[in-house]
Amino acid sequence: MNEYITIIGGGLAGTESAYQIAKRGIKVKLYEMKPQKYSPAHSNENLAEIVCSNSFKSNLHTNACGLLKEELRYLDSLLIKIADETQVPAGQALAVDRKLFAQRVTQEIEKNPLIEIIHEEVTNIEKFAQDGIVIIATGPLTSEEMAKEISKITGQDKLYFYDAAAPIVTKESIDFNIAFWGNRYEQEKQKDETIEQWQSRIKNLEASYINLPMNQEEYERFCEELINAEGVVLHEFEKREIFEGCMPVEVMAKRGLDTLRFGPLKPVGFDDPRTGRRPYAVVQLRQDNSQGNLYNMVGFQTNLKYGEQKRVFRLIPGLENAEFEKYGVMHRNTFINSPELLDKSYNLKKNNNIYFAGQITGVEGYVESISSGLVAALNAIEQYNKTERKVIFSELTMIGALSKYISTTNDNFQPMNANFGILPELSEKIKDKKLKYSKLADRAIIDLKNSIKIKDI
Repeated sequence: MNEYITIIGGGLAGTESAYQIAKRGIKVKLYEMKPQKYSPAHSNENLAEIVCSNSFKSNLHTNACGLLKEELRYLDSLLIKIADETQVPAGQALAVDRKLFAQRVTQEIEKNPLIEIIHEEVTNIEKFAQDGIVIIATGPLTSEEMAKEISKITGQDKLYFYDAAAPIVTKESIDFNIAFWGNRYEQEKQKDETIEQWQSRIKNLEASYINLPMNQEEYERFCEELINAEGVVLHEFEKREIFEGCMPVEVMAKRGLDTLRFGPLKPVGFDDPRTGRRPYAVVQLRQDNSQGNLYNMVGFQTNLKYGEQKRVFRLIPGLENAEFEKYGVMHRNTFINSPELLDKSYNLKKNNNIYFAGQITGVEGYVESISSGLVAALNAIEQYNKTERKVIFSELTMIGALSKYISTTNDNFQPMNANFGILPELSEKIKDKKLKYSKLADRAIIDLKNSIKIKDI
């Protein structure tokens, strides 16, 4: 058995795994093909590059992804800690300066004496698994050669879905005669706050989003142009495999005239300062870097050609002269048929020396990927130490529920985000959703803390 654990892939799951293993005094060899080779969607030479959005979603206790982050903070997740340190204003969400985030993760991994980073593409998994433990965390943008190798060791064809990213515009190109600042919803009262403390915090809350109001005529014209705009051509099988959780904005628009304004362009919670009335629709922009000069178009994942993006998105009031720092892109994501291949520890049933982690397992989202990397690492550590113990988190926790989801037989397996629907129901029936989610989250944290004391993780 090697005196180290091999990790293939330096994304969110891979770097979290490396940190957790090295933290426990075990050497790591971390293989990352950048900067020798890049996927079509990557451009930053640092580790832990995030592509689609800079948002790690809600921080609220009553939000499923907020709960997952709470659990990961309790388990000393390096990446969630760095996300907290590099966050930019985003209301109730945890959004990061994506460049600074990747830089900070890279610095922490590079300075760890137990982690050796090897910049080369791996195309043979079996040679690593013969003499040691391997965690495959190559992500949803796995290279073609590596994808063939994964298909070979799993004995199955790969599964795919298509993912899309939103454009980024410069702040200075936004027309603030039209645009205004504001958060769609006020911050919710936290369980440890008094009414007075909550009201005071709300009063002093700095607005995080730039909002672009549209009247009915502007909205309908925009939708018409969006629907008829020229996109990058997809094959029929690609059209079937577009992931619902990251639907291109032009695809949503084709589902019906009101789809967008009941979705990412919903005007609820706003009054247009120019009229004093609720707009017909609202486009939101979220800060994308710490300098505050770049803004992400929220909900505008797209597969339109670059020229069409510029033409159509400039029809949005306030973006008539928008300068695009980055256009939206669409790319193929890879995931394996985990229910047939993996157990709850993310261990490959056919070969106990191999673990998978990240979005390639079918967990969908940044925080979910970090969670899987942590679980795979903890179990690889147990195997390395020959304890014959599995670290299986309770399905009452969001971490455990995700592990159960990817390892439970499912004929229609698709990528899954953290959500309260995968947690076991409460013993009592509660109609109020926020109260129900709060109780589910409370139960999860209590269960996690109790289980950690028992397992001494």
